Amino acid sequence: MKVKLYSASWCRDCRATKQFLDTHGIEYTEINVDADEAASDEVMRHVGKRAIPQLVIDGEWFQPYTPGRGLLYDEMYVRLHVKKT
Repeated sequence: MKVKLYSASWCRDCRATKQFLDTHGIEYTEINVDADEAASDEVMRHVGKRAIPQLVIDGEWFQPYTPGRGLLYDEMYVRLHVKKT
């Protein structure tokens, strides 16, 4: 499985997403949208807004949170093929 995470250091949901990935031993490539303008444009092209975090799992874009409600843990378990313990 190939995973990319579009994020920024100031983003609380991005940090929580990284913690989820790290906790479950999922390798990923982090792309900081603040440091890479092309990455920010890429998010805009695929999502239609500059919303982070964004995961790209084997080429499929997925926004792992709902604004105001937080991370979509159940959906992340399914999409990332992680067993709940």
